Amino acid sequence: MEERQRCDVSLRQWLDKPDRIVDLQECLHIFRQVVEIVNLAHTQGIVVCNTRPSCFVMTSFNHVSFIKSASCTSSRSDSYDNASNQHSSLSHQDMQQQQSRLGNEDSTQVLSPSGTSQIVSRSSSLHSSSIYMSRLPSVEEIEENKLESQRRVEIEEIKQAFPPKQILLVEINWYTSPEELAGAPSSFSSDIYRLGVLLFELFSTFSSTKEKLSTMSNLRYRVLPPRLLLKWPKEASFCLWLLQPKPSIRPKMSEVLRSEFLNEQWEDWEEHEAAIKLGKTIEEQELLLEFLLQVKQRKQEAADKLYEALSCVSSDIEEVMEQQIILKSKSSLHLEVRRDDLSKFSKVDDPLQGLAENEDFASLGSRKSFRTGLGSHNVEKCDVHLDEIQKSKTCSSNQPTVQSKGCPLMNNFRILESAYFSTRCRPIRLTEKPLMMYSSISCIGRGSNFSTGGSVDSLASKVRHSEATKSIWKNPFLEGLCKYLSYSKLKVRVELKQGDLLNSSNLVCSLSFDRDRELFATAGVSRKIKVYECDMILNESCDIHYPVIEMASRSKLSSICWNTYIKSQIASSDFEGVVQVWDVARSQVFMEMREHEKRVWSVDFSSADPMKLASGSDDGAVKLWNINQGGSTGTIGTKANVCCVQFAPDSACYLAIGSADHKVYFYDLRNTRMPLVTLNGHKKTVSYVKFVDSTSLVSASTDNSLKLWDLSTSTSQVLDSPLQTFTGHMNVKNFVGLSISDGYIATGSETNEVVIYHKAFPMPVLSFKFDGTDPLSGHRANDVANFVSAVCWRGQSTTLLAANSAGIVKLLEMV
Repeated sequence: MEERQRCDVSLRQWLDKPDRIVDLQECLHIFRQVVEIVNLAHTQGIVVCNTRPSCFVMTSFNHVSFIKSASCTSSRSDSYDNASNQHSSLSHQDMQQQQSRLGNEDSTQVLSPSGTSQIVSRSSSLHSSSIYMSRLPSVEEIEENKLESQRRVEIEEIKQAFPPKQILLVEINWYTSPEELAGAPSSFSSDIYRLGVLLFELFSTFSSTKEKLSTMSNLRYRVLPPRLLLKWPKEASFCLWLLQPKPSIRPKMSEVLRSEFLNEQWEDWEEHEAAIKLGKTIEEQELLLEFLLQVKQRKQEAADKLYEALSCVSSDIEEVMEQQIILKSKSSLHLEVRRDDLSKFSKVDDPLQGLAENEDFASLGSRKSFRTGLGSHNVEKCDVHLDEIQKSKTCSSNQPTVQSKGCPLMNNFRILESAYFSTRCRPIRLTEKPLMMYSSISCIGRGSNFSTGGSVDSLASKVRHSEATKSIWKNPFLEGLCKYLSYSKLKVRVELKQGDLLNSSNLVCSLSFDRDRELFATAGVSRKIKVYECDMILNESCDIHYPVIEMASRSKLSSICWNTYIKSQIASSDFEGVVQVWDVARSQVFMEMREHEKRVWSVDFSSADPMKLASGSDDGAVKLWNINQGGSTGTIGTKANVCCVQFAPDSACYLAIGSADHKVYFYDLRNTRMPLVTLNGHKKTVSYVKFVDSTSLVSASTDNSLKLWDLSTSTSQVLDSPLQTFTGHMNVKNFVGLSISDGYIATGSETNEVVIYHKAFPMPVLSFKFDGTDPLSGHRANDVANFVSAVCWRGQSTTLLAANSAGIVKLLEMV
């Protein structure tokens, strides 16, 4: 009901719309409804003095209803302010319900312009209260309205839909009949006069308020505008008939209802309304049809995609089964060969049998060649091996089902399915430009790999290429799937508690293994580099482990990196902007560089050239060093803080830089004026960059994600499409570490966890949560405040070193 009232608008407001266009059918439809309401009142002996636009409301469907009298007095205006509570529709049914409440049939009830009502008897003029008097709000209602703010807003909305007091004053004057001005009481003829004024307003539009006031004043003298007489002659004539100055000359209500003008137009309106309803029905049907067509189109698109996916899966199943047959035939061939060798030793004196065995061997060899050639999707070839495939299915049915409880394959089946299709549908890039761009990365220092071959070599290369591209999707996905299912958890091998009573914070910022993976070092805000012997602490059964070497720094350490060639050298960077190279064997500083102006976040030795070193700082500079020289050999200036640097694994000429401007820059150090490639995809600071191989790298950011990039896919200087985005850990403000080994990507999390991904899948493979025990007191600390701050793989092994912000270091192993 409240929603309907919000759509209602007073007839006065509708008439005064500046952009209103007179529509014959619409205006006559509204006029006839008002006539019927007035006629209903007349049949009950009621004079409706308030036959004025302000006393009628219209719905959005042009349905007209009569409301209680509007007045220009202050108290009545207040009642209009609460119109949502006090106005009630007086439709045909409402009038009929009031009929039983009327008194004498010979009396006439009059609704006066002031809002009071009078009962005018045909023999007397006794006055009494009317049932249509607008009631004032009670005290309880007023208090309730004051308490309900939402109700007040609704009242304000409704209030705007009704006319102000100034319009009511003018309107009352317009709709007052001549006899009423002369002091005579209101009568049925007065209502007829008011209907004439209303009909005139319905068919008249005005360009200004001044014009309207002038025209409405002249209406009392039955002076109509020439424009109305020319455009609407019938309506103007009928209007003049209703506006007769003498009540006795005006038509009766019955004459108005029987008039040809009203009935002709009513028939036209019924036809018009039927046409409108038919048009709306057609529009609704068209809307339904459009919706159903859209549903069909989307379902068809989904069906097409599903068909393509099923075709793709069926093709892959066929290919894998054929490959299984080939592999099993090879396996059986090896068994046959072994049997042949044994038989040759036991029956060497029978030449005929040896010949037969050689023939069998040749036939097996021919079968092997035939099966190796299986590569097409020919149905006949598949039928040849149908019995073998059925045997394969029978054998596999005896194996444990993958749907066993707790199987990681089924636990993440949807994600694995998505990864399969993304890998399967990844386009094969055969363009030469990106490959040539990075071909030098893998051959720096090892000579050129380019050679000129003959046509035979070229043909053989094409054959190998066609067979390789056929299953180009399968090898990386199969490798990732096997790696994903290889391990079930991370097991703690050793725990080191590095709590220091002299330091309030024991945050470990960096971890690093030496060249031979025998020693590892830890560094952090305790201003110490501690070196441990890995095998020693693994074999010790004690709870407390001491470092074999400890070196003190003047400032908090942010990063360390072991030289991959010189076993005794380790580089460090600190919060004061100093880069140092330590001689671990002598426990002292080998060289010190002080060219950075602010804190240095990262330092990295080149694995291809152990003399080269790079560092990145908050001053926006990347410094290149040579340990045989005193100062820097080069500087790369950036526009933002540099958070990490790393050399490419096979070349000292390429360097990746992670920046606070959310980007990764890949530089060729032979031309540092601009980056070779810019990787754009993170939403926050890039905190770490690590190479997977010579052409792919992983970046970590404080946007809770890691991204895998393939540099060989870049055809321009900007790469904004990562191969994979890894999510599942939390990292919004801290450095949590990053390390890569054999496709496994380890990172820390601000949930005090170590999280491990594999490069083939976007979800975590394994995770391990540190406990919240304080290393000094042994009491459980606030776990929310702790986070894993550093991780480092032990070479290409399954052993991972991890440390958190409380100073706890754990040696974990995937099992």
